[in-house]
Amino acid sequence: MMEQNAKIYVAGHRGMVGSAIVRALEAQGYHNIITRSHSELDLCRQADVEEFFAAQKPDYVFLAAAKVGGIVANSEALADFMYDNMILEMNVIHSAWQNGCKKLLFLGSSCIYPRMAPQPMPESCLLTSALEQTNEAYALAKISGLKYCEYLNRQYGTDYISAMPTNLYGPNDNYHPTHSHVLPALIRRFHEAKEAGLDSVTCWGTGSPLREFLYVDDLADACVFLMNHYSGNETVNVGTGKELTIRELTELTAKVIGYQGEIKWDTDKPDGTPRKLLDVSKLENLGWHYQTELEEGIRLTYQDFLNNPMRAER
Repeated sequence: MMEQNAKIYVAGHRGMVGSAIVRALEAQGYHNIITRSHSELDLCRQADVEEFFAAQKPDYVFLAAAKVGGIVANSEALADFMYDNMILEMNVIHSAWQNGCKKLLFLGSSCIYPRMAPQPMPESCLLTSALEQTNEAYALAKISGLKYCEYLNRQYGTDYISAMPTNLYGPNDNYHPTHSHVLPALIRRFHEAKEAGLDSVTCWGTGSPLREFLYVDDLADACVFLMNHYSGNETVNVGTGKELTIRELTELTAKVIGYQGEIKWDTDKPDGTPRKLLDVSKLENLGWHYQTELEEGIRLTYQDFLNNPMRAER
């Protein structure tokens, strides 16, 4: 268990996941939380990261910093996604180990699992077959991070763990029209269509892929839970264990936002992986279960979108 006064570093605290982890820690009485913005500390610069860890020596680290994006961003910037994520995570994990960090939690992504993995996807299916090509670069970087944690445990006896969240959404998401994930992109599109009085909205693909969505504050709660209750080399899936089609998600989002026009589908656009459901039995057996149902989560996220002054620029 993390001590209440322990020094806790949350890397990526301004992002959707990092900010949720800070909220969860504060809600549970942890007050000695260290953060650095990108302008204060560039995690891709090894010397700067080493200097920061040597000076601060955090007891615990939540590694939530990453370069992320949707299908378009991932497929257009393969080299950038691989380099930035690989360098960033290696710098942080290595410096944590060098400076005696008691425990580190590394956050991956469900895209690390094979494209045609068994469904729902157990943790054991990692590296059993080929990855989805549209986000292979990001997946390879994330796999490297969780494997580095495992190898440090094996070689040096550290207690470094990793968690693999499903598709996330919630406050502080990125609502950029082309560089966001599916749910925030839908929120923005339906909001703008409603404001403009558009008769129809066109969405990508066929609407048939199945997806699972987890509210980010639930993920943050799971991360603090795992830091306090789990040790092991194998990653832990974090999700709801429930799925719906992109078409159902689209209709639910339109309902929450109050858009009443027609929804059309551009079937020339890619669908991505056909199905991505996590097997969450391992986490549930540890004693954790999600709290926020999807419709309520979308409602909360839409409120965040409406209150987000950056939404027009992002």
